[in-house]
Amino acid sequence: MSKNQEMAKKLRELSIANMYENDFFLTWDKTDDEIEAVFAVADALRDLRERNISCKIFDSGLGISNFRDNSTRTRFSFSSACNLLGIEVQDLDEGKSQIAHGETVRETANMISFMADVVGIRDDMYIGKGHTYQKQVAEALKEGYEDGVLEQKPTLVNLQCDIDHPTQCMADMLHVIHEFGGVENLKGKKVAMTWAYSPSYGKPLSVPQGVVGLFTRFGMDVVLAHPEGYDIMPEVEEIAKENALKYGGSFKKCNDMKEAFKDADIVYPKSWASFSAMEERTDLYAKADFDGIDRLEKKLLKENAQHKDWECTEELMASTKDGRALYLHCLPADITDVSCKEGEVAASVFDRYRKPLYKQASYKPYIIAAMIFLAKVKDPASALEALEERAKNRKEFE
Repeated sequence: MSKNQEMAKKLRELSIANMYENDFFLTWDKTDDEIEAVFAVADALRDLRERNISCKIFDSGLGISNFRDNSTRTRFSFSSACNLLGIEVQDLDEGKSQIAHGETVRETANMISFMADVVGIRDDMYIGKGHTYQKQVAEALKEGYEDGVLEQKPTLVNLQCDIDHPTQCMADMLHVIHEFGGVENLKGKKVAMTWAYSPSYGKPLSVPQGVVGLFTRFGMDVVLAHPEGYDIMPEVEEIAKENALKYGGSFKKCNDMKEAFKDADIVYPKSWASFSAMEERTDLYAKADFDGIDRLEKKLLKENAQHKDWECTEELMASTKDGRALYLHCLPADITDVSCKEGEVAASVFDRYRKPLYKQASYKPYIIAAMIFLAKVKDPASALEALEERAKNRKEFE
């Protein structure tokens, strides 16, 4: 039995009907079966492609990418995922659209989606804005479909918002699942999700929030560590606490990087701005107070500089479980003496984990493709089996 056939069999055991014609916003909105289904389809699609079997379920179609923040990995992962399934991608460049002339969210959403099957949006920089904007777009698309304006309802995929980064954190988790030999081996593993120093101040909260919101669903012992004042959203902490109770793991907070790393099986040192700072920046942008933004940036950079010792060093890595914890990062990392003078991680640590880090990133196109697949195919198990039976070569000649 191939990996694809194995995953198709697993899908038939899951309750996932609600994923069809639905969107993907936050991991904690999805059931355990739905999360498992994304992992199963991602593994199945990867297996098919590795065996040179085409995964195209569309003969034509359009994927709209709207990146309101810079991106490398997620942008190319979205394009790769759409291409894998047979969809062409078109970027929405808001600077070249009528949005700057006052075009409404409802109008833009409909005008770009006449033949679109999926819309991917990254909007992560402003607290209270990104997730709200994605919801507005999804509602406009639903309304356009119900009104007969759109021939189909495009699926919206959250490519990162102010609350969660589901495609990143699910790729992280699928990497962890494979590195530890299966979900059954994750219970009781210690995960250190820690703040780390960066010479920039405005990194979003969505990665640490996504990690604590997802990893606590697997019975893992998750520690969130950061200097005082670098808190994440309290409502996400509550989700992590509830998950720990439900799934038999734990969720703890501390202000000590060494404590978090001690005997950890997995470490994820990553810089982020504090919840309060991101709220203040959002308010300043709303008022177009650019002088205030400059003052805030200078203030926060000084605060960051007080915590340069929050660096993932060889010494800290040696304190992890058997000195061999799995090092994770969403990339790009701020590497000391490489990309910056002082940063999140020592160059020797990063170089040692370069191969697994790149493997970690490689899961994201398949995670995104799986989210689209499950939203667009009513019977995903049969569809995966049909792709294998058809066995159309992706590449005809060597």
